[in-house]
Amino acid sequence: MKKDISVTCEDRTHLTATLYSPSAPLKGAIMIAPATGIKRQFYAAFATYLCELGFGVITYDNRGIADSLKGKVQDSDASLIKWGTLDMPAVLETLKLHFPHTKYFLIGHSAGGQLLGLMPNVHDLTAFCNFGSSSGSLRNMRKRYLFKAHFFMNLFIPLSNLFFGHTKSQWVGMGEPLPKQVAKQWQQWCNGQGYVETAFKRDIHTHFYDDIILPSKWLLAADDDIANLKNVEDMVRVFPNASAQIEILHPDDFKVKEIGHMKFFSRKCQHIWPQASHYLAQFIDT
Repeated sequence: MKKDISVTCEDRTHLTATLYSPSAPLKGAIMIAPATGIKRQFYAAFATYLCELGFGVITYDNRGIADSLKGKVQDSDASLIKWGTLDMPAVLETLKLHFPHTKYFLIGHSAGGQLLGLMPNVHDLTAFCNFGSSSGSLRNMRKRYLFKAHFFMNLFIPLSNLFFGHTKSQWVGMGEPLPKQVAKQWQQWCNGQGYVETAFKRDIHTHFYDDIILPSKWLLAADDDIANLKNVEDMVRVFPNASAQIEILHPDDFKVKEIGHMKFFSRKCQHIWPQASHYLAQFIDT
């Protein structure tokens, strides 16, 4: 069974989320943390799969995105930091409220895995599994993708913010329109190293990356131009005490044409989903 619900953040901002409740006995509960500008419906098939395995699941739209956008996107004060410090903790607390007395997991896609060290309640998780989560550092991009990455980050984002007051990322196939501060921080962090680490001691004064000792699995696709191995390793480095496994998914091994940065969550790749679910399932009875 699935239903749309409202999540209330500490600053009273309301997010739209979807809750998936299994009919079978509850095995655990999973928060699916989305990539930058990706709305929750993108993860519906994957969430349904997890629910059919016996997990309670929550998907959500970050503030300023899709159904969580209140008013005009150019008026939104959303930022990547607020997504990590306000939105993600509130979603996890809502998951705990609806599925009490069980084990909690996070599956992060890109930014969803990058930002979890900003969550003050991150220690309520038992383990996490990320797909396509990396530092996104431009300096580690493959040459064939480098021009495209620099164009989007260092030309398209600032010009779009200047002329429209937000980033029209939908124009270049990069998800929903982005609030100005979200796109600006994204640009700044991808021009550095360690993604969120770029803002430590400048915009971020409290974080929990050093304290995270959770087991984790980091999945990346061999054909992902953004989350390549160097950038995944750069992001894992920001979690110095986490127990991290890195696994590269090769499209040929799974008989698919493409996985890339987004296709993992497509129904065409559903036979790859056990790479995530089996990893989390091992912690259910421990």
